[in-house]
Amino acid sequence: MVVRVLTEPELSIVKHLAYNIWPVAYQSILTKEQMDYMLNWMYSIETLEKSYNSGHSFFCITENNSDIGFLDVEINHPKNGNMKIHKIYVLLDFHGKGVGFQLLNEAKKFALKNNMESISLQVNRNNNALNFYLRYGFEIIDEQDFDIGGGYFMNDYVMKLNLD
Repeated sequence: MVVRVLTEPELSIVKHLAYNIWPVAYQSILTKEQMDYMLNWMYSIETLEKSYNSGHSFFCITENNSDIGFLDVEINHPKNGNMKIHKIYVLLDFHGKGVGFQLLNEAKKFALKNNMESISLQVNRNNNALNFYLRYGFEIIDEQDFDIGGGYFMNDYVMKLNLD
């Protein structure tokens, strides 16, 4: 498996993967209406380009020339010394095969290279990925409900990994 940094013209890879991953990952957590709303909100090319141009770094993991997952991180967010993982997703067929850990390792390397002291992320409180993050060493530091518009909320745990 190979992890590479995406360029702005490659952001359509992120959109394509999200539209394939989300319906499976969130079918038991979100209504179809909320899923459609969030996909359109978070994964339009315009939104992805805006994120890219405001300092987000996007990574893609590939196996046998097929894109199988992605990562979106931002250094110094929400404060100096912290890197936030905004998005990390892997195609269902590759769950349990170390792909997510490889993406987290890439995120950790990127954070250390940029002198970050910690990594944070949010995960839906009903998402099975919670255990994945706990196994990696993240700790739950808060529980928040984020109003995302359209009458929808993200009901998340905020997690943090301190880097030594």
